[in-house]
Amino acid sequence: MGMRWVGGFRATGWAARLWPALGALVVAVMLAPAALAEQAEDWQIGMQPGVTPVRDQIDFLHDKILLPIITVITIFVLALLLYAILRFNVRRHPTPSQTSHNTLIEVIWTTVPILILLVIFIPSIKLLYYVDRTQHADMTLKVIGHQWYWTYEYPDQADVSFDSTMIPEEDQVKRGLPRLLEVDNPVVLPVGATVRVLISGTDVIHSWFVPAAGVQEYAVVGRTNESWMRIDKAGTYYGQCNQICGLNHPFMPIEIKAVAKEDFGKWMACQKKPPKEGCGQFTTTAERKDGEATVLAAARSAQ
Repeated sequence: MGMRWVGGFRATGWAARLWPALGALVVAVMLAPAALAEQAEDWQIGMQPGVTPVRDQIDFLHDKILLPIITVITIFVLALLLYAILRFNVRRHPTPSQTSHNTLIEVIWTTVPILILLVIFIPSIKLLYYVDRTQHADMTLKVIGHQWYWTYEYPDQADVSFDSTMIPEEDQVKRGLPRLLEVDNPVVLPVGATVRVLISGTDVIHSWFVPAAGVQEYAVVGRTNESWMRIDKAGTYYGQCNQICGLNHPFMPIEIKAVAKEDFGKWMACQKKPPKEGCGQFTTTAERKDGEATVLAAARSAQ
């Protein structure tokens, strides 16, 4: 690789072909969170906004502790590389140094990483214990993974249970729904309730992953894993199985509707009517208001 400075840095040889690829890699890394978001938005950068205390703690660990440390390390290593390139190139330093050991430097590059790991270790362990389980749950949701759909049970709500499968992709497109994320029977949970989530499986390993809630637990045959969440904002939140579980792995999404407690009570009362007599399509208070506003706007336009 030949390098020279002529009013700025210029790379020649194979380095000139490497720079475009490096630039593309940087752009891909910057846009990766947007591509991985369960509901992508135009020009989105960063992780999907959280709506639970667990997710808030995860964001704090990432944004306030890990990201600054990673940034400082990256800049430091880049500075060392640039210094070595400029200071010890063949033109400025034709006779290489024969030094093979430096006790002080070796102590530093052993001790500093250990200290950095300790700084990361302590809040990480606290977060793991915080995420693990709740001691004072208001209700329990049991999740069972199958190939390739989910079963949800409410054991403390008269054992209400139902299967949740993805709406056919062509129907999602026709109705303008989020592609590969909408299901026929979403999970309905009350806003502000602390929910214990018990997760198990019946065949292969699945993973119940809802980014906005900060929950990711494996569904394993013969084992019940536990997590928890408390959704503080009404809305619809999506997730997916992120454990490769077979042919239809990408087609077993998760949909959670967080609703007001009175709406949850009405929905639960409807679920207890065999066989769900008069339930129809469940809509929340907010959705009904949005629908009324849409109808009103259409009527005004017609006038």
